[in-house]
Amino acid sequence: MSASISQRSLQRLPALDAVRVIGALAVIGHHVGFATGVNTGEGPWAGWFARLDVGVAIFFVLSGFLLYRPYAHAQATAGARPGARRYLWRRAMRILPAYWVTVVVCLLAMPRDDDASRADWIRHFTLTQIYQPNQLRDGLSQTWSLATEVAFYALLPVVALILTRGRRRAGRPLVILAGAVAITGAWVTLMGLGVLSLGLHTMWLPAYALWFGAGIALSTIHVSLRNDYAPRWRFMDDLGRAPLACWVAALAVLAIATTPIAGPRDLAEPTATEFGLKLLLYTVFAVLLMLPIAFGPQTRSKAVFSSSTARWLGTVSYGLFLWHPFALEWIHVLGDIPDFTGDTLNIYVLTVAGGLVLAALCYYVVERPFQRLSQRWPRPPRPRTTESQSPVTAATAAS
Repeated sequence: MSASISQRSLQRLPALDAVRVIGALAVIGHHVGFATGVNTGEGPWAGWFARLDVGVAIFFVLSGFLLYRPYAHAQATAGARPGARRYLWRRAMRILPAYWVTVVVCLLAMPRDDDASRADWIRHFTLTQIYQPNQLRDGLSQTWSLATEVAFYALLPVVALILTRGRRRAGRPLVILAGAVAITGAWVTLMGLGVLSLGLHTMWLPAYALWFGAGIALSTIHVSLRNDYAPRWRFMDDLGRAPLACWVAALAVLAIATTPIAGPRDLAEPTATEFGLKLLLYTVFAVLLMLPIAFGPQTRSKAVFSSSTARWLGTVSYGLFLWHPFALEWIHVLGDIPDFTGDTLNIYVLTVAGGLVLAALCYYVVERPFQRLSQRWPRPPRPRTTESQSPVTAATAAS
């Protein structure tokens, strides 16, 4: 196995940083639409704002793709898998410090959190707020998806161990996708039968196995193509050459999701069927969005997504996700804007601007120092060869 092939499947994809920004901006739009009453109204944009929670699907599919790539690469090249201990440490240092700072500030400074109990602090610090009903505090409601994603992080080494057994291939994408469909399908079926709650268990990891599984399947295809395996998947690179077609199709899928077929637009519980259809439509949207960025040759669209501005926005996008509800709440408080009112566009712009200021501060003061610490300790194991180990280490660091 030559060094060029070994490293090709782990070459960093900087354009994907901008996908995080798209997800964050979509989630902000969903929350602003709800806060200003647009989501539940009858206007022409109500359905679109209500379905901007598709940003969560973007996050989950992207996480499955990026975090599984080193494992798929290790199997495809007969290299060493990433060490679970180091992987979990890196994930913890990437996620927890900034999150804990957000929890402290919100529980102390948000007007509606002045009655937060010791149990609220414990639940949010341990990311267990989704395992009991109605435990999400003000300014932290978006963290349900982070709690679900952290559960995926914790299980990924076990999932990877199962998926990378057998022949030297990156994996079997259709088998992986079928398994994800089976898990999510079974979970939704149990909701439909009344065994599980549509108000609580729609936040738990099995409900979103399809989204993470789609990302993992895309990852195995990407690694296989870059290592000259699985030529039957070459059409994915062909689709990557047609960004306009993919993105128009993605918008068409999202347009379908804006209809009642994907459930109510407010906080009312969907039926199990509506929830399942929403999951499916959002999966297709996220995959179509990512295809031209992850697959195919370098294009003008990839160059835009790889620009220094886009990459910086991607760098602070985690903080933007964490802090935008804080900014949104204080815009309403300081502007004396009643709930479910206000100029949606102005509030959206102010929320993004305020969120970016807080996100940048969070990144440079909290996130970056802890990321540097995670790179220094624990030290990675000494590579057996420069071909097999160093690319895995580099890709894990970039995820």
